[in-house]
Amino acid sequence: MVHQIALGTRLLDNPVWAALDGPHAAFAERAGRAARYPADVYAFAALADPADPAAWTDLHTLLGPATTAKIKGVETVPEGWDVVGGGQGVQLVDTRLRAEPAPEAVRLGPDDVPDILDLVARTRPGPFLARTVHLGTYLGIRHHGRLVALAGERLRLPGWTEISAVCTDPAHRGRGLGTRLVRAVAAGIRERGQTPFLHAAANNTTAIRLYESIGFTLRRRTTILQVRTPGTDAGATAL
Repeated sequence: MVHQIALGTRLLDNPVWAALDGPHAAFAERAGRAARYPADVYAFAALADPADPAAWTDLHTLLGPATTAKIKGVETVPEGWDVVGGGQGVQLVDTRLRAEPAPEAVRLGPDDVPDILDLVARTRPGPFLARTVHLGTYLGIRHHGRLVALAGERLRLPGWTEISAVCTDPAHRGRGLGTRLVRAVAAGIRERGQTPFLHAAANNTTAIRLYESIGFTLRRRTTILQVRTPGTDAGATAL
């Protein structure tokens, strides 16, 4: 496993680009060395190389003037761009997770999106949009018909799949539902010969400790920036 982590380091450093330039290419809205997910799928854009001024010009072309977007793994922006928000996260990778199916879990699809959005609104695990469910497998647990726990797949890149949207209704916490769903989603990822990874907010120490206790290893801190493009056409951007 350590060897596999070493091989995937470059991809994990820029996972949104690795997904859009790879297994999730069908979702990509792209201009040269910049790409983004559709706004109702995942609200992130990516650059092939954040140090390449041409990639920023391509992103400006893709987004248009005076437009905001979220980007991971970028520390600074070119002249003319504005940072209008952001935060810190962590990335963890599976090194010893026990992956196994959860018999009580059900596969969720587009018809379940209203229930998913309701649970996400109550638990706030991170962004989940109207078509996020199309990115991969999402599993849920229902209690008397109501969705009370969720986990699924978001970014998919060569050799790796991100586990995301892990959440449990407050009234049903303490029963290990989220952990069972994480193990079940991981089992499907492992069956494809891939390794699970995930992201969490850096200040969500409770979640980080839980993930570490079940077999994830902290790999790196990550930066998320919400940026605004210059208010001019891309050709006039100063880089």
